[in-house]
Amino acid sequence: MTEPTQTILAPDMPHKAGFVNIIGNPNVGKSTLMNRLVGERLSIITSKAQTTRHRIMGIVSGPDFQIVYSDTPGVLKPKYKLQESMLEFSNSALGDADVLVYVTDTVEQPDKNNDFLSKVQAMATENGTPVIVVINKIDLTTPDKLEELVEWWHKELPTAEIIPVSAKEGFNVDPVIKRIVALLPEGPAYYPKDTLTDKSLRFFASEIIREKILLNYDKEIPYSTEVAIESYEESPTLDRIGAVIYVARQSQKGIIIGHQGSKLKKVGTEARKDLEAFLDKKVFLEIFVKVADDWRNNDRALKQFGYNND
Repeated sequence: MTEPTQTILAPDMPHKAGFVNIIGNPNVGKSTLMNRLVGERLSIITSKAQTTRHRIMGIVSGPDFQIVYSDTPGVLKPKYKLQESMLEFSNSALGDADVLVYVTDTVEQPDKNNDFLSKVQAMATENGTPVIVVINKIDLTTPDKLEELVEWWHKELPTAEIIPVSAKEGFNVDPVIKRIVALLPEGPAYYPKDTLTDKSLRFFASEIIREKILLNYDKEIPYSTEVAIESYEESPTLDRIGAVIYVARQSQKGIIIGHQGSKLKKVGTEARKDLEAFLDKKVFLEIFVKVADDWRNNDRALKQFGYNND
């Protein structure tokens, strides 16, 4: 795994630490930015919206600072209970942030989600929470269009700092890191300095498998599936992982498996290779498919999958 990106402060500076929450609409590049800021591939990335379902924490520490990043699901109007839980992750990120990083891009309409944007404005003006607006995907626009977007965001969030970037290309990300460190409050580290994330290996295994589902299936199938890790045995040279892909309807089970198991085998092979790269060791991965009827609207199932803690 690569070393996290770090900005080192002068030796005589006091220690700074804080929670930096990355928020915004679906498919604007929040996860790509998160991975750039942390220097690790913690959040899965696809071209499909609603890729991130959980609030994923990535921690970057230097001698005089600790940044606790949170990647959050894209903000949307919920159609079922799973999306209600995803929206709650995003809303909670507004209230417990020391710095908010609002990610937009050069493709979406900037006023796409006025309700959530109003909450961001309230945090900035009423609560005094520092906000950095990151305009992503600047490689997909012209200088004139970018200038118009910067002006629009200056009017919409007068107290925010506007930083255009290309998270995919890694362009202009370092100024974002420098501003975040500058805005952090003084205080001790929240986690041991060698901590990278609050998530377990089981979580990352399930996310890597789910990423392969998103990449290999179309339409509603990826959004109707959930991955649970039922067994995880670690050893110095080989990890044995048993996973279950849950689908919402019986008819979806055959689609996931494919003709003579071809689709499921492809997902398993791709996931195993990524897991081996992530863990830097061999992986034996076994995947089964089960039906959990309408799990996206089932409170018990959502709690089991880590979406509902009530």
